Amino acid sequence: MNHHNDATNALTTTDPWADIRPYADSEVADVLARLARDSELLDALTRFRLPRLARWMPSLARTLASRAIQREVKGVTSVRDFQMRIATYMERMIRTTTDAFEVSGLDKLDPESAYLFIGNHRDISLDPAFVNYALYQADRDTVRIAIGDNLLKKPYVTDLMRLNKSFIVPRSARGKRAMLAAYQQLSAYIRHSITDDQHSIWMAQREGRAKNGIDRTDPAIIKMLTMAKRNAERDMVFGEAVAELKLVPVSISYEYDPCDVQKAQELHDLATQGSYAKSEFEDIRSIVAGITGDKGRVQLRFGTPIGVDMATPDEVAGEIDRQVIGGYRLYPSHYLALEALGEAPELVARKTITRQDRERFKARLENVPEALRPYWLLQYANPVKHKAGRLTLK
Repeated sequence: MNHHNDATNALTTTDPWADIRPYADSEVADVLARLARDSELLDALTRFRLPRLARWMPSLARTLASRAIQREVKGVTSVRDFQMRIATYMERMIRTTTDAFEVSGLDKLDPESAYLFIGNHRDISLDPAFVNYALYQADRDTVRIAIGDNLLKKPYVTDLMRLNKSFIVPRSARGKRAMLAAYQQLSAYIRHSITDDQHSIWMAQREGRAKNGIDRTDPAIIKMLTMAKRNAERDMVFGEAVAELKLVPVSISYEYDPCDVQKAQELHDLATQGSYAKSEFEDIRSIVAGITGDKGRVQLRFGTPIGVDMATPDEVAGEIDRQVIGGYRLYPSHYLALEALGEAPELVARKTITRQDRERFKARLENVPEALRPYWLLQYANPVKHKAGRLTLK
């Protein structure tokens, strides 16, 4: 027993982030081999791709799924190899589920520098995936992605995410002391990634997606980010702690959200019952819906690095919000939702709306259950009001 503890302690001394960091190239082969025999992953794949065979001959279905995984990852020996396979699927997803994908602002950022991209959060997996695809197209290195441990309920999901350069954000630590230690470890890892490894990071501006379409930064995240420098240098200047991380706000806009009805259901339940009960595999279903669903046009806008002239976490949060909201692209879907609610008619840019836009919007709205429609419309209308400074923030 002591030998095991000694080995664990030695590992955490030489690799203090071993339990949260993305996998290294040297770990890829073992992880892929483990995935190819993970019964839960194989069962999930067979239910999705071979439902009848999975029901009548589960063992054969699992064998076929295992071989398919091995075939798919043949020749993959590094994280980059793995991400190149993902890029192929990303290209297909953009081609089949979006009308256009536009990127702006990236050309103003130094390709030799590492940045902490902090963005609004609408889709669990696609927000960072679109950032990565934009970087890949510009021949830049992809980001390390912050992902909450609440999404990692299955070992195979954790393996897949860490293969794709995700690192784990603690949300389930119990007790104040455990939470503080976990956030100190996370803060140190993020600082190390930017300042020592020179490796960019993406993280969301707050915990969870903006279900109501209101993008706002949580100042507690900024406090966490500066924790590592504060621990290392007692006399640290807050603005310098922010500047060394090279925070760049990123704004992503979807013309249509494939998860809009599910989000409307959650908002409805919270408003009418005071709580929302999430089903066991809801996050996984949201990820699949986001990838496969129709998104219309998508825009990704990179902002400018936040400098040393910041004095408090609230100031930094305010500047991130200013850039995110300023860079957010309003589509006809947003204006049509505001029009349907009968609010602020002067904000509806009618000249930008075509007959086809109206028909598409009407068809989507008709598929939304009556009780959920006000909440569905709010998701799309709120960004118009937010951008115009007409949103009452509680």
